[in-house]
Amino acid sequence: MVSQKEIRASNALINDATAPRVAVFVGGTSGIGQLTIKALVATGASARIYLVGRKSPEERTLAFIQELQSINPKAEIIWTEGEVALLAETRRVCGIIKSKESRVDLLFLTTGYAPFGERRETAEGVEIAQSLEYYTRILFILHLLPLLNQAEAPRIVSVLGGGLERATIKLDDLDLKKPGNFSGMNAQVQYLTMTTPTLEKLANDNPHVTFVHSWPGWVSTGNVRRGIDTNSLWGWFVWLILDPLIQLVAISDEDSGQRHLFQCTSAAFGGRGVPWQGKPGINSLEKQANGLFLVNYKCDCTPNTKAMPLLREKALAKIWDHTQEILRPYL
Repeated sequence: MVSQKEIRASNALINDATAPRVAVFVGGTSGIGQLTIKALVATGASARIYLVGRKSPEERTLAFIQELQSINPKAEIIWTEGEVALLAETRRVCGIIKSKESRVDLLFLTTGYAPFGERRETAEGVEIAQSLEYYTRILFILHLLPLLNQAEAPRIVSVLGGGLERATIKLDDLDLKKPGNFSGMNAQVQYLTMTTPTLEKLANDNPHVTFVHSWPGWVSTGNVRRGIDTNSLWGWFVWLILDPLIQLVAISDEDSGQRHLFQCTSAAFGGRGVPWQGKPGINSLEKQANGLFLVNYKCDCTPNTKAMPLLREKALAKIWDHTQEILRPYL
């Protein structure tokens, strides 16, 4: 476990030389994305931050940007609106960033929510939570990898469920369209398990880029309530029991933001970034080198040796082929 004291000591070393100069936060208007942006801005370092999010009340977005700039006038916040549950919108947003930048140092991905309601699809025929938690994120990575490879110490952090992968998922129905296959827990496990082999492949193909698949633990972001019928039995359960329980055991907003900033910047992961004298993180292939790091809410790494060897052998090729099929029209 990396203590909060160690994390804050590391983050205190972030300055103009070690901060990501160009950062893209997808899903940064709420939850962990918002908390991590605030932690980064509060370091006082110069940074240009693309804040990507869906349309929300203009006053709230402007107030957040003004808050960030009052905290750190050296931070340049570029609001980039996009309904990124749609893959065509994701491609458009990436086009905007690519037209303005020659490099990206950090890509931070947090879109999604616990899919405990009924199965709902986007206009493109993709289940909404799966689009946000998997397809959108992989599409952002594929579009921005050329810019990330131009940075000195590029990093991609995807916040979902690194280390929680299961050895068996529904390979014959990756999108959970068959009757009876979709449920909240099945979907969440399916999506996070699809993510890790794909990120590992991309990490192996791009050894200059550090990849982190983060499991944030319990953080009270309100996502557990999204997408459910508040008048349903499950909606009442979430409101009366689950949400109060999460708030009771949740990591504080401040600590969560600091922990994810540490994951974005520390040389503990891949050896590049803010200097780190502690134990180095071990990537998913159990090498103390760059690659994919499965990082939990304690900032510990796991290779998940129970699931990952089987996923590499039996699932990766099918997941990757299917992913390419879905994303090809948007590349």
